[in-house]
Amino acid sequence: MQTYHFSQSPFRVFGAPLFYKTGKMWRLPDELTEKLPKEFVDWQLAHRCPGARLCFRTDSEKFSIRICFRSISVDIGMSLYAAQSGNVFVGERQTSVYKGLVMPREGYNKPEATGTFFKEKKMEDVTVFLPRNEEITDVFIDLEDAARVEAPTPYRFETPLLFYGSSITEGGCSSMPAASYVSLVSRWLDADFINMGFSGSAKGEIIMADYLNSLEKSVFVMDYDHNAPNAAHLRETHAPFFRRIRQHSPNLPVVFMSKPNFDYDGDSKERRQIIFDTYQAALDAGDKNVYFLDGETLFGTEDRFACTNDCLHPNDLGMYRMAKALHPMLEKILLP
Repeated sequence: MQTYHFSQSPFRVFGAPLFYKTGKMWRLPDELTEKLPKEFVDWQLAHRCPGARLCFRTDSEKFSIRICFRSISVDIGMSLYAAQSGNVFVGERQTSVYKGLVMPREGYNKPEATGTFFKEKKMEDVTVFLPRNEEITDVFIDLEDAARVEAPTPYRFETPLLFYGSSITEGGCSSMPAASYVSLVSRWLDADFINMGFSGSAKGEIIMADYLNSLEKSVFVMDYDHNAPNAAHLRETHAPFFRRIRQHSPNLPVVFMSKPNFDYDGDSKERRQIIFDTYQAALDAGDKNVYFLDGETLFGTEDRFACTNDCLHPNDLGMYRMAKALHPMLEKILLP
């Protein structure tokens, strides 16, 4: 077997916006993190990379992946499979076959995840959804000695979708990284994406809007309803945050989402109205590139209780229903 490092060409990393500038799998630079609430540092939110993917093509029948973390710790609501493991898919993205986990074999005792996989001896795309919860320091790929390796097939939509929001956006509490609503809808569309969901910490800060303005994007999904501590905070921040985005990108499609656990929060209607008011004000001003997705509809009408495990975070069923609701809207935007 021959060992490669994930920074080597022709391997490609997607969804980690600073990787090709700094070599680090971070979402936010330190100079920005220092200006944000302290949980961005305390919880390592800026240094982990939910939604990041390692992609390549190979004809190796056998291959192994080893992911190294800065540290490893327990998540109160998610298992090792969900929080510290990666997911391997083989084949064309929209019809790819799930091959299994790159997972910590020694539990929380060693900050490392590994996995070995088998495929046909022909050139195929390999997509690895990297773990959500930890800061990734290295990824190593073992391929058979005589195997060929090539750059991955380009995404159908190469300019990334950009998602900004809460722990739900980040992937909590799906059973694996590839099952979050962000990952699902992007795979269905064959679209690159960047996940800027921050557990309990994205609260519509203007300096964050300025940073998001610096990132290339095809569509911006604004989904931080959950993280606003109350309706008053949401009212104070939501429209100004959107206006900051719009000032920088006058023609960028923007999707406003309200939170899905509508049944369990007494101020859900007020919060939804605040988000809708931002949307309506934009329409009234002549903005033709804004869209609204009502959070109350995201879990559907049948067995809504089965979509969340804690009355807040969606499980896999909840994530799937969210993705199914968002998919046609994004498809219409990308394929007008």
